[in-house]
Amino acid sequence: MLHHVVLMKFKPGVRDGLVDELEAALDDLPNRIVQIQTYEFGRDVLHGERSWDFALVSGFANLTAMQIYQNHPDHQAVVARLREICAQIVSVDFESKPLPIIERDPTLMR
Repeated sequence: MLHHVVLMKFKPGVRDGLVDELEAALDDLPNRIVQIQTYEFGRDVLHGERSWDFALVSGFANLTAMQIYQNHPDHQAVVARLREICAQIVSVDFESKPLPIIERDPTLMR
C-alpha cells in the first residue's frame, strides 16, 4: 500500500469555521474518488512545540491510484482551499508491506 501523509500549519487567525469547512470537504472525497482505500484526518490535540495543526493520512493501492487522486478535480478544489488557509504544507509518501500472519498462543493473550 502507498501511504500519503500531509501535515498542515494554518495561517494565524484562521477561524474554526474555515477548518470545519475543510473537514467537510475532506470527508466527502472518499465518496467521490474511488482510488482512496484508507482516509483519516484531524486537528492536532496536543498543541505541543513540535505540533502541526492538522494531519491527513490516506492509502492507495499504488502510485497510479494516488496520482489519479491527486489530479482529480474534487481533490484539486480541496488543495485550493488549503492554499488559502495554510502557511505551510508538507507531505511524505511511503510504501508499506502487509504484516505477516502470526499465529499467536491464546494463553499469552490475557
